[in-house]
Amino acid sequence: MDFNVKKLACGAGVFFTRAVQFTEEKLGQAEKTELDPHLENLITRADSTKNWTEKILRQTEVLLQPNPIDHTGARIEEFIYDKLDKKLPSRTTNTELLGQYMLEAANEFGPGTPYGSTLITVGEYQKRLGGAERDLLQASAVGFLTPLRNFLEGDWRTISKERRLLENRRLDLDICKARLKKAKLAEAKAALLSEEADKAEHELRVAQAEFDRQAEVTKLLLEGIGSTHLNHLRCLQDFAEAQATYYAQCHHHMQDLQRELSRCANSISTPHSAPVVCPDPVSSAFLSGPPSPGASVSSLSSQRPLAMEQTQLPVTGTRKAKVLYDYEGHDGSELSLLADELIIVHTVPGMDPDWLIGERGNQKGKVPVTYLELLS
Repeated sequence: MDFNVKKLACGAGVFFTRAVQFTEEKLGQAEKTELDPHLENLITRADSTKNWTEKILRQTEVLLQPNPIDHTGARIEEFIYDKLDKKLPSRTTNTELLGQYMLEAANEFGPGTPYGSTLITVGEYQKRLGGAERDLLQASAVGFLTPLRNFLEGDWRTISKERRLLENRRLDLDICKARLKKAKLAEAKAALLSEEADKAEHELRVAQAEFDRQAEVTKLLLEGIGSTHLNHLRCLQDFAEAQATYYAQCHHHMQDLQRELSRCANSISTPHSAPVVCPDPVSSAFLSGPPSPGASVSSLSSQRPLAMEQTQLPVTGTRKAKVLYDYEGHDGSELSLLADELIIVHTVPGMDPDWLIGERGNQKGKVPVTYLELLS
C-alpha cells in the first residue's frame, strides 16, 4: 500500500512538474527544445491526413446513407453490430421498400387494370434499383469506409499515443536542462561542490537519450503515413468502380423502364384495341441479380432486333467515339468492343436511338450507345 501511495505521489509530482514547464514555455519564460524539421513535417502531414480522412469518411457516410436517424435506426444498428464484432445483416433499401409498396398496391387495385399493371412494372424496377443500391452500400462499406475507420481507430490511436509520449519526453528533457542551468548558477555563486551539477548532468543525459529514442519511434510511425495513403488510394479506386457499376446499372434499368412504360402507353392509346396489360418485367435478365453492362445490352438487343439491313440505308452523322467498357457481340450484326479503343460510329434513318453503327477498319456492326463516349 505504501508503495502504491509513493508511486501515485511520484506520478503526481512528475505531472505537476511537466505542467509547470509547459505553462512557462507558453508564457515564454522557459526554453523549449525544437523537434527535428523532418519530424515536424511528418507530424504536419499526419495531422492533415487524419483531419481529411475524418471529413471524407463522414461525408461518404452521408452520401451513402442520407438519413441516418430514420425509422430504421440504420446507424444505431451498425454501431451495435460493430461493437459486438458481428456482420451486419443485409437490410432493405428505401428504393426496394418503395417497390414493395407499389407491388402491394397493385394487388389491392387489381393487377389487370392499367394502373395496377403499371405499378407492377415500376415496382419491379424500383426493387432492382434498390438491389443495385444495396450492392453499392456493401461494396463501399467493405472496400472504402472500413479501411478509413481502421486507420482512425487503429493506426492513428497508436500514433497519437507515441506523440504524447514524445511530448512528455521533451518536457522532461527541458526540465533537466533547466535544473542543470540552475545548479551551475548556484555552484558558481556559492562555490559549492559539484555534486548537484553532476547529478543534473546525469539526469540530462538520461532524459536526452529517452527523448532521442522516442523521437525515432514516433518518426518511424509517422513515415508509415505514406503507406496509408497508398492503401487509401486503392480503396478510393474500388469505391469509384463500385459507383460506376451502380450508376451504369441504374441507367440500364431506367432505360428498360422507360421503354416498358412507352410500350404500355402506346398500346393503351391505340383506338379500337382491347384493354392491354403492361408486360410483366419479371422475365427480364435483370431479375436474377445485378447484371453486367454486356448482359443488359444483350437483353435489350434480343428484345429489340433491328429489322433493317444497315448496308442498304444511307449513312448520317459519322463521328468518332471512345469505348467505355468491353462488349461482346452476341450475333453477326453486333460489333465486339474493347475498352478505351476509338471507333467510327454513325446512325441510319429509322434506327433504334440506343444503338449506333460502329466501324473498326473493315469490321462493321451494331454497338450500344451506353458503352460509348461520343467525341467531337
